[in-house]
Amino acid sequence: MTPITPFDITPLRDVPRTIRRPEYVGRPAPKPYTGSDVQTSEIIEKMRVAGRIAADAMHEAGKAIAPGVTTDQLDAVAHQYMLDHGAYPSALGYRGFPKSVCTSVNEVVCHGIPDLRPLEDGDLVKIDVTAYKDGVHGDNCYTFFCGDVDEESRLLTERTQEALNRAIKAVRPGRPVSVIGRVIEAYAKRFGYGVIRDYTGHGVHTAFHSGLVILHYDEPRMDTLMQPGMTFTIEPMLTLGGHDTDVWDDDWTVITTDGSRVAQFEHSLVVTNDGAEILTLPSSPPPPM
Repeated sequence: MTPITPFDITPLRDVPRTIRRPEYVGRPAPKPYTGSDVQTSEIIEKMRVAGRIAADAMHEAGKAIAPGVTTDQLDAVAHQYMLDHGAYPSALGYRGFPKSVCTSVNEVVCHGIPDLRPLEDGDLVKIDVTAYKDGVHGDNCYTFFCGDVDEESRLLTERTQEALNRAIKAVRPGRPVSVIGRVIEAYAKRFGYGVIRDYTGHGVHTAFHSGLVILHYDEPRMDTLMQPGMTFTIEPMLTLGGHDTDVWDDDWTVITTDGSRVAQFEHSLVVTNDGAEILTLPSSPPPPM
């Protein structure tokens, strides 16, 4: 497959003034979050709404994937869906990011900027969508297939989704957050996959990214204990090669140093009394891969 290279980027998309914006829009960076990792039941209920909008926008964009379609067109679909549901695209204007979602193709790990590159048959297309609604964020990512994907890429994708599922099942109050990375890395190692280390899960709620860090590899020193009401993302990025990464000159697009393909899945979730609840479930289940 042809390596991914930068293409032209279209102008910023408009958002009606009637839609509430996060505080960081128009600023160089968000205000540091100093609150609790544990959220109120009111915040969690709002996150269910924002999370559902984010999931539905993501899968709506996924339906548009086909050879010849640009990632800019996918951005337009998700952007309009969020606006139609009264939500602001959280990525738009976050630390200057110029688009409403991240689209990361093949060896692009994450934070790919939607542009005018036409998708090719066999591409792995990761769409990362975060919606801001009623003061909270819902954040998720899914790996879609463009046309006919080779068996190696298909298995990588299915197993990355399974790694996320296993990590969510490992969430329990009283356990350290390190168990999440331990489960993901142990599963990935069975297949010889690399686990991206430089980019992590994070606390999410009224803040897009709080100070809570969720690693996807085994690091016992991450000893923060999970508590009911904690909200965060788990978003493993597994590669067919190594875990080393580089960043393009746009200061956003992350690629694998060895050019190996990457799959990623992400959910926002809340720790419950006996496990975890996914907050980014779509209105209807996505079709099977």
